[in-house]
Amino acid sequence: MNNSTREKIELEHDAARIFMRLYEERSGLPMRHIWHNEPNKPDVSCYLDGDRMDLEIAHIYGSEEEAKLILGRAANIRTLEALHQLIQVPVGDRLLTALNAVLASKSGKTYHSDRVWLVIRNANPLWSTDDLKQCLHRVSLPPAHPFEQIWVIGDMTGESGIVQLY
Repeated sequence: MNNSTREKIELEHDAARIFMRLYEERSGLPMRHIWHNEPNKPDVSCYLDGDRMDLEIAHIYGSEEEAKLILGRAANIRTLEALHQLIQVPVGDRLLTALNAVLASKSGKTYHSDRVWLVIRNANPLWSTDDLKQCLHRVSLPPAHPFEQIWVIGDMTGESGIVQLY
């Protein structure tokens, strides 16, 4: 397994653990036992109140350049120039664009599972749960998607909680 794949799996597991803890606190239903799946299934499987379910995990960073910095990659001149251009785009618009792109991408997939929830973790420190709540009415969820529920974790550590989109 290469470093990129390992990092992706670690990010997915971390997001799943945070989501499961926050969902359990919110609902009072136990959510336990995560394991990683092969590519033809959603990323993580678990049990919700004793019933098996799957979680497809996604992260929103903003732009590719922002993702590189957030993940600790070195910034070259192209990255810095692109980030400079982003300053002129309102933060809420960038959040909405990133969120809609993930929803469109994930909604078009087919999952080998009877029960899938999409969990999106906000990885961009410029965005907050409040920003997310302000743009919810503008979120563009494709009419056909495979998800029973869709949730967003407001930040990387889960301190700002979770918001249900669908």
